[in-house]
Amino acid sequence: VQLQASGGGVVQAGGSLRLSCAASGRTFSFSGMGWFRQSPGKEREFVAAAAWSGSSTYYSDSVKVRFTISKDVAKNTVYLHMNSLSPDDTAVYYCAVSKEPGHLWYKTFDYWGQGTLVTVSS
Repeated sequence: VQLQASGGGVVQAGGSLRLSCAASGRTFSFSGMGWFRQSPGKEREFVAAAAWSGSSTYYSDSVKVRFTISKDVAKNTVYLHMNSLSPDDTAVYYCAVSKEPGHLWYKTFDYWGQGTLVTVSS
């Protein structure tokens, strides 16, 4: 499985950005895809995840009102729509794939993309 994230850039506070992550490989075995982020000096944190089959989505408390995760299964792509961005959202954003079975699949991710940098200026 290979993941290619894109869409990062510089945006002003209050602005919006959409990240994309295209997957290749054995996508039929995916349980879900997710987004994580890591700011300088901080640990990587979970942002959002979407089940590959069905409509279940999961969000961290810090983004659930402002960010939306969506997917296009036909394109093997997951998106992260980010609104009302603040400087605290500045980070490298990583997409990831979970192939874990069961309803807790979003707790474990098996494959990771290279990351895309989002910088929010004040």
